[in-house]
Amino acid sequence: MTERFTSRWGLLAACIGMAIGTGNIWRFPRVAAANGGGAFLVPWVIFLFVWSVPLLVAEFHLGRTSRRGPLGAFGAAVGPRSAWMGGFVAFTSLFIFAYYSVVTGWCFGYLLSSVTRWDAMVGGPETYWSIVSESHWSALGQLVGLIAAALVIRVGIASGIERVSKLLIPALFVLLVILAGYALTQPGASQGVRFLFVPDWSLLLVPSTWLEAASQSAWSTGAGWGLLLVYAAYARDKDDPVTTPLLTGIGNNSASILAALVVLPTTFALLPRTQALEVLGAGNQGLTFITMPGLFGRMPGGQVIGTFFFLALSFAAFSSLLSMMELGVRTLGDQGIGRDRATWITAAFGLAVGLPSALSMPVFNNQDWVWGIGLLVTGFLISLGVIKSGLGRFLDETVGPPGRRPLVRIWIGASIGGIIPLTFVVLLGWWFYKAITEYDPELWWNPLREFSVGTCVVQWTLGILIAVLASRLLPGQTPTHD
Repeated sequence: MTERFTSRWGLLAACIGMAIGTGNIWRFPRVAAANGGGAFLVPWVIFLFVWSVPLLVAEFHLGRTSRRGPLGAFGAAVGPRSAWMGGFVAFTSLFIFAYYSVVTGWCFGYLLSSVTRWDAMVGGPETYWSIVSESHWSALGQLVGLIAAALVIRVGIASGIERVSKLLIPALFVLLVILAGYALTQPGASQGVRFLFVPDWSLLLVPSTWLEAASQSAWSTGAGWGLLLVYAAYARDKDDPVTTPLLTGIGNNSASILAALVVLPTTFALLPRTQALEVLGAGNQGLTFITMPGLFGRMPGGQVIGTFFFLALSFAAFSSLLSMMELGVRTLGDQGIGRDRATWITAAFGLAVGLPSALSMPVFNNQDWVWGIGLLVTGFLISLGVIKSGLGRFLDETVGPPGRRPLVRIWIGASIGGIIPLTFVVLLGWWFYKAITEYDPELWWNPLREFSVGTCVVQWTLGILIAVLASRLLPGQTPTHD
């Protein structure tokens, strides 16, 4: 493999594009609102620095030193018997990729509708959402998203991903700044700003606030997905393994704050506080594809603002979809399959596995639940892989020898070696306990339930078994340097 990103900015644009997705624009405002607004920001920022950025540093190191995807990187760094851990990371991300392609299709569809069918979209947003999400249009949008991503991916890193990312990411931030600026001019918008930034400190004593903050940070930054690992496989040797992940995390969180400054002030400006909080808890799809179009329809210049909103959402969705597809292509490439063929195989996988989610919201919600929580598992596996391969050596090769950047060494070392494993045990254990004793005490074990411990455990177990089988087919484990 000889492809490389051509510049530091090209790599950083691709990495930020990997991190910024629909989770920033539709999920972050909703989760922040449901968990107290300003109070949620405190653990969210903490988890950026003790969970997400250290994991991104670990992924960058594994990818750049091995020049392989997750399966091959773990095999090379930790040993053949541990390659299955990278396989499970890839398996999780590819299943997210499958239903995420459906989300990308929705975004494209609403962008087109904001230009061609605005009155129908804002006049009856619930009816319009039902038409889009529960018909063949959902599958068609998914197919369009996958084909568009495949056409970029098959071109390669520099001519495909890097070139597109250099255009999408600056444009995305410009759109978010314009949207946030307009939202803040609306009468009553200040209520949303205060709600977002003024914390109710008592909510920090609620465990679910911390669980949601950890989940949002992992989901939004891409930490534990193996996506940065894949992009780092194409990084130049002089690209810093700490600075790039750090800027990726900060860029991602900045986009989340901008998105919240679009959604929350708009919602509070146009609705009474009680109703605003109610609609903000309507779920990702309800907020983005039902509530926001309805609100845009009530604003002066709403069609222009709505079009910009869905353009930004489409840019964010597509940039993340590229990184997920590239993960599949790189994993297949490690098996000796050429880029062009690997691209279409990955696209076909996304279509086949994601089609049930395109045609059924219960399936979509189940997959989002299972693999979203699964990111806690993959984050733990990445930290465990680094520990098994030698935490001291990892710190020497990323931060530098002892004595150089000592505070950074303590921060990254303590997070990877202690905080992340402990957080995984506490949060997953707390969630299992609550699910079994309170949320679903009678049927928590049932794998056919949409939201249950049983459905997670069964699907994770299946993923681990497939990862173990795939690791046995892995070619030689010697890292490739060229």
